[in-house]
Amino acid sequence: MAIKTKSVRYNFFMNFILTASGFIFPLLTFPYISRVLLVEGIGKVDFVTSVSNYFLMVASLGIPTYGIRACAQVRDDKEKLSKTVHEILIINSVTTALVVLTYIICILTVPRFAEDKVLFYINAIGVLLNMFGVNWFYQAIEKYDYITWRTIIFKALSLVFMFLLVHNSEDYIIYGAITVFALVGSNLLNFFKLRSYISFKKQEKYEFKKHLKPIFILFAQSLAISVYTNLDIIMLGFVKGDYDVGLYSAASRFKGLLVSLVTSLGNVLLPRMSHYAKHKMHKEFQSTSIMAINFTLLLSIPLAVFFIFSSSDCLLILSGSEFLGATLAMQIITIAIVPCGLTGFLGIQVLTSLEKEKYVLYSVVAGAVIDFILNCFMIPLWGASGAALATTIAEFFVLAVQLVYTKDVIRPIIRKIRIPYYLVATALSSGALLLCGFLPLNNLILRLGVTAIVFFGVYAACLFVVKEPILADPEQRPTIKGAKEPDNK
Repeated sequence: MAIKTKSVRYNFFMNFILTASGFIFPLLTFPYISRVLLVEGIGKVDFVTSVSNYFLMVASLGIPTYGIRACAQVRDDKEKLSKTVHEILIINSVTTALVVLTYIICILTVPRFAEDKVLFYINAIGVLLNMFGVNWFYQAIEKYDYITWRTIIFKALSLVFMFLLVHNSEDYIIYGAITVFALVGSNLLNFFKLRSYISFKKQEKYEFKKHLKPIFILFAQSLAISVYTNLDIIMLGFVKGDYDVGLYSAASRFKGLLVSLVTSLGNVLLPRMSHYAKHKMHKEFQSTSIMAINFTLLLSIPLAVFFIFSSSDCLLILSGSEFLGATLAMQIITIAIVPCGLTGFLGIQVLTSLEKEKYVLYSVVAGAVIDFILNCFMIPLWGASGAALATTIAEFFVLAVQLVYTKDVIRPIIRKIRIPYYLVATALSSGALLLCGFLPLNNLILRLGVTAIVFFGVYAACLFVVKEPILADPEQRPTIKGAKEPDNK
């Protein structure tokens, strides 16, 4: 049984729609939610969600990434694919049971958790049912169209429930339940649809041992990554309180949306990059790397600069005047989308496909340590802005480490990276944006819309002038002469 796969262009288009939905739905929900629940209500929900994410990560181990690679390798053999999925699911069910038990004990014994125990119990359901999500399976067989439409449907349902049921600051528990519903619904649908691709019949001679080492290596990597993505909120919650958590959440949520947009191409490349690496298709591997790196820089540099200039307007429109205290935090953390985009590609698509997970682990552990140390000093001094600065520095540190480990891939293609063009185009666009400041634009939405059109219009025009290849064809691959095999040591 050979599972048909779509082109990279099609997968990218589907993932872009998914990413855009991740941008659009918060634009629809957050302005309403932030005004209804206020800063402290948002802070409560995000604090519980951040803590729950740690338990969720432990329950999942390194399966979300490992499952993609393991299933992609055997996706054309239904028997082997079924056996692999069974083995991974059994491992995941054991870890999930242990984690949920620990989670409930923590709710009963940790005073800070007891304050919001209802929210914690609701999130426990999400942790328990997450194992049925098997998103890694659908990514491995490249069913990005199914992933996209399923996600959009459940987001739309949660949007309807939110407007129907959340009306005042006391409804933060209902809001938390709605966010869990969207995840649980998607997970259950995934599991029921799984029968279309694999057999649920018990397989002979399950082999669990071969999965454990890579799963735990990738888990350690995920654990370190989560430190500088979730630790900020947890430390803010303990050191400063719900108000600073609410401010930081407003800034980091927007940064997360931008990172998702920047990494929309790289997210669909792991199966292809793994295929190229396994079959020693070095020219294709390098050409795809050039395309992905240029795409990341083309998007991340102007996005970071534009939203640094427009941070206060964005916060006023999306969150209201109560969140203006998050302006500096947003300006700082927006810078991090550049290193986040690059490490998303170098770490997952390059190093993981080359079976160099340990180097990804080294880089994120180093970044997590830097983030924790900086948080200890910066959060007490500057609150949400300090957490944003610590995270941004940590992201650049991770990038530096990964560049060292991917030097054999980067060195031969460095001349094909078009960063000077993107920097010049961004500088010219910034000048045009500053000139917009002289226009009589008092309406917030009009001002943000006009400045965005001018900024990105000038940016696109500059790239057309220099004949930017990506604008002509996102899947275009530069010709690489004398491509050599990357060092796999």
